[in-house]
Amino acid sequence: MLKSLHGWLGLADTTPANDPAPLRSLVDALDRLEPARAQYLARFAYLLGRVARADEHISDAETTAMESLLVEHGDLTAAQAMLVVSLAKTSSLMFGLSADFVVTQEFTDSATYVQRVALARCMFAVAAADERISIAEEGELHKITNHLRIEGPDLMALRLQHRRFLPGLSRP
Repeated sequence: MLKSLHGWLGLADTTPANDPAPLRSLVDALDRLEPARAQYLARFAYLLGRVARADEHISDAETTAMESLLVEHGDLTAAQAMLVVSLAKTSSLMFGLSADFVVTQEFTDSATYVQRVALARCMFAVAAADERISIAEEGELHKITNHLRIEGPDLMALRLQHRRFLPGLSRP
């Protein structure tokens, strides 16, 4: 399973594969996706997880939001989305900070601008899933949207859509 995850994220595989049997059928289903699609979804989920994890806690609301977004945007089953989100939630702990840069760069290089804006919209939705965006999440959103090269007007529109959740701004 780690070998597949490494491949989907575009990282070198340095660990032996030792898959738990109950996950094998889900991993096999994901392995049947076109490789470029699997990489896109893995990177998309990883970056959602990176925002959710920014405040060192991923809430149930954030997890549910990530799963729903992958079902909606990734055409995955609920079980596949749950697996991808579970892997994304733990992957930065497994791969470290250098993976954050690599995965973000790979996504930026391989996605269209429309796909990058869609990811940014989803990242804001995940950060706001628990009715607030923490200062740490806002900082991570800033870093990632910068790296994704999201243009100012599009970023401003996203911030305005989520302003009631941003830190320091009063709620209506």
